[in-house]
Amino acid sequence: MSLQSPDFLPDWLRLPRSRNSQIALALAVVYFVWGSTYLGVHVALGSFPPLLMSGLRNLFAGLGLFAFAVRRKPVWPSAAEVRNAGLVGTMLVGLSSGMLAYGMRTVGTGTAAVMVATVPLFATVIAALAGRKIGRGEWVAVGLGLVGIAILSHGDNTPGSAGGSLAILCGALFWAGGAQLAAQLKLPSDLFLSTALQIGLGGAMSTVLALISGERMLELHFLPVLAFLYLVLIGSMAAYVAYGFLIRHTSPMIASSCMYVNPVVAVALGALLLGEEVTRYTVVATLVILLSVGLSFWFDYRKKGSA
Repeated sequence: MSLQSPDFLPDWLRLPRSRNSQIALALAVVYFVWGSTYLGVHVALGSFPPLLMSGLRNLFAGLGLFAFAVRRKPVWPSAAEVRNAGLVGTMLVGLSSGMLAYGMRTVGTGTAAVMVATVPLFATVIAALAGRKIGRGEWVAVGLGLVGIAILSHGDNTPGSAGGSLAILCGALFWAGGAQLAAQLKLPSDLFLSTALQIGLGGAMSTVLALISGERMLELHFLPVLAFLYLVLIGSMAAYVAYGFLIRHTSPMIASSCMYVNPVVAVALGALLLGEEVTRYTVVATLVILLSVGLSFWFDYRKKGSA
C-alpha cells in the first residue's frame, strides 16, 4: 500500500507518487523526527510523569489517526488483525516507549539515544533466530554502526543510572521484537488504521499501567505542554505512520537504520539548542554511522537484485 495524500491538500503539499520517493520521505521523517523526540521527552517530563506521558502521548495520537483513517473509509480489519495490531503496539509503544520514558528520568538525552541505537543489533539477532538468513555484509554493517555509536558516546558525561540504563536497553529490545512481529503478523491493510490501532492500544495499556502504579499529572508548564503536543502530532502520528510504511516496504535492517541516525540528530539538536559541545568524536562517529547506513542500503539492494 502506498502513502496517499488527502484530496483537500494543495499540489505542493501532496506526497510523492513513486515508491522510492515515498521510502526516502519516510526515512527522512523517522531519521529526523525521532532524533528530536529525545529532546521532546526530556522537556515534557517537566510536567508529565514518564509512563503516563508515554501512554497519553500515544493514546491521543492513536485516536487522532483513527479519526483520520475512518474518513478515508478503509477496509475494516478482522478480529485477528486487531489483536495483532494490539500485540505490536504493546511491544513498540506500551513497553518500548514506556521503558524509554522511565529510563530518561535519570539518563541524559544523548546517552539514551546512543543506547537505543542497539535496536538494529537486536533486530538482526532476532531475525536470525527467526530463520532469516543474514549475510556477512549485513553483520558488518550492524557492527560498523555500533562502532560509530561507541565513538559517539566516548567521553559522554551526561547523567545516568544503572536502573535507567537497564530500562532503556529493555525498551530497545522490546522495539526490535515489535518490529519483527510487525513484519510477520497480518495487520490491517490500511496503513493509517493499522498504525492508529497499534499506537492507540499500546498507549491505552501504558496509561492504565501508569494510573495503577500511582502516577498522576504534575503541575503544567508551557514548554512541557508544547513538547507533549509535538510528541503527539509529529513524534507519534507522523513518525509511526512513516515507520509502518518502511516496515511494509523495506527490510528490517533499513527500517531500523533510523536508530543509528537518531543519536546524531539528538546530539546535533543538543549542540544547537542547548549549547552542548560538538567534539571530533562526534564528527568521526557521524561519518562512521553514515557509512554503516550506506552499507545497509547497498546490501539490501543487492539482496533484492539477486532475489
